[in-house]
Amino acid sequence: MNKTDKEWREQLTPEQYRVARQKGTEPAFSGEYWDCHDQGVYRCVCCGAELFRSEHKFESGTGWPSFWQPIDDGAVLYSTDHLLGYPRTEEHCADCGGHLGHRFNDGPRPTGHRHCINGVALEFRPA
Repeated sequence: MNKTDKEWREQLTPEQYRVARQKGTEPAFSGEYWDCHDQGVYRCVCCGAELFRSEHKFESGTGWPSFWQPIDDGAVLYSTDHLLGYPRTEEHCADCGGHLGHRFNDGPRPTGHRHCINGVALEFRPA
């Protein structure tokens, strides 16, 4: 998906743009989905691609929506960032490249992963 910076700014709120297009982070416990327990699918706020299912969500205590796996292997792409001075696994929407959050290796079984996702980078579609 190739949109200009101007098109992204027109489509997204300033906070969505800052997080999803400029690799920002929303404050912990501030997004609407960190404590959401409804059944459904979490989609990319930029392009609508399905990213995570509610049945893969868990309470991490971090203040961000956390999932132990994406909806499928091709939904999320990974890269390494060093913005905090050490390597972290950054997550991006595979369809539009939007920044989602980071993956850590301290999650529950069966994967052991915690996909720590900015709620502002998501939109929820109830089942």
